Amino acid sequence: MTALACLRCDLALPVATHEGGCPRCARDGHASNLRLVYARDGEAPATGIALPFPEALSLGEGGTPLVEVPELAAAVGVGRLSLKLEWCNPTGSHKDRMSAQLLARAQDRGARLVVAASSGNGGLSVAAYAARAGLAAEIAATDELPAAYRRAIGAYGAGIVTFADSLERWRHLAIRVAEGAFAATNYHLPAVGTDPFGIEGYKTVAAEIAASAMPDLVVVPCSRGDLLSGLSLGFAEIGRGMPRLVAAEPFPRLSRVMAGEDYRGDFAGETTQFSIAGSTVTWQAVQALRESGGCAVPVGDDAARAAGARLSAIGFHAELSAAAALAALTELARDGSLGGRHAVLVLTGSGFRDPTGTADDDLGLRAADGAASRPQSERNQQQAKWPNQRDNG
Repeated sequence: MTALACLRCDLALPVATHEGGCPRCARDGHASNLRLVYARDGEAPATGIALPFPEALSLGEGGTPLVEVPELAAAVGVGRLSLKLEWCNPTGSHKDRMSAQLLARAQDRGARLVVAASSGNGGLSVAAYAARAGLAAEIAATDELPAAYRRAIGAYGAGIVTFADSLERWRHLAIRVAEGAFAATNYHLPAVGTDPFGIEGYKTVAAEIAASAMPDLVVVPCSRGDLLSGLSLGFAEIGRGMPRLVAAEPFPRLSRVMAGEDYRGDFAGETTQFSIAGSTVTWQAVQALRESGGCAVPVGDDAARAAGARLSAIGFHAELSAAAALAALTELARDGSLGGRHAVLVLTGSGFRDPTGTADDDLGLRAADGAASRPQSERNQQQAKWPNQRDNG
């Protein structure tokens, strides 16, 4: 590792901590994450990718199954369809790949406290890996944090602090970082994305997919684009071609930006797809789609539930946000253009712990970013809106 570089303007920076992403872009009113640059003097790693901390403490993340589903491929209208089962990671989601690198970076910096803003998979993963690394962790969540997540996060010894307003979580993290804590999630507005050392962990998903066969397109549930960016970086580093990357989103955000709107805007919407909700867009997500010739496909909750039912019918019970990937692919294949093409769906989490369920129709809708939670009396009559600014997807 020799430097960091801006994803937007390619500014080279020394290997150091750059809170808030690229400083030049920030001065110009933009928000862009960074990427790591490696020296290529010796033999390339067997996987085709380099990691900042290849010997990071592990819980056994990675190496998740890539399962062929020819019957679903025929039904959707693609030549070949593979499911990347990221719920087989230790804490049940793709977040573990990022957490392993993040906690190694925290140790490298001498941090004693790791903080994260999350109300689900990301917070659970950070808590587990912090425990593995022997570091204290604090998860900033909303008041509606489900009891199952509270128990699991607490079991790892992490502290939990909750807020009525989801954006207060980011403000809380900013205070903690100023006090010396290491941030394992985004806390900036406009959103930048997670620390680039962590995003490097997602390159392993690209390496595992490419080890089988380079697909034509990869469909990813997306919020702020950490996973999407990691896949783009990984495929680029492998150097055997770039699959078309497709972002499944619960309402138009990235799709609006790809159509010409400013990525720094507010893209309000409501959804029960809690893992990929939120009204912000990051440059790293835009860049990943542009570099791959990809697109974003809005998937409503009903379409995601229908896709979840199709997956469950053949033995794969995905959380609602993950099932959105199948709905997005189905929409793209509707015109017959994907016949003979190989698609991979990255199923990021299991439906077994999805607090929304994948088939309930009487769930409360998720609020747009910054909205305060409803009073308890109203939540008792209707399911609460899910807290905004979830995991960074």
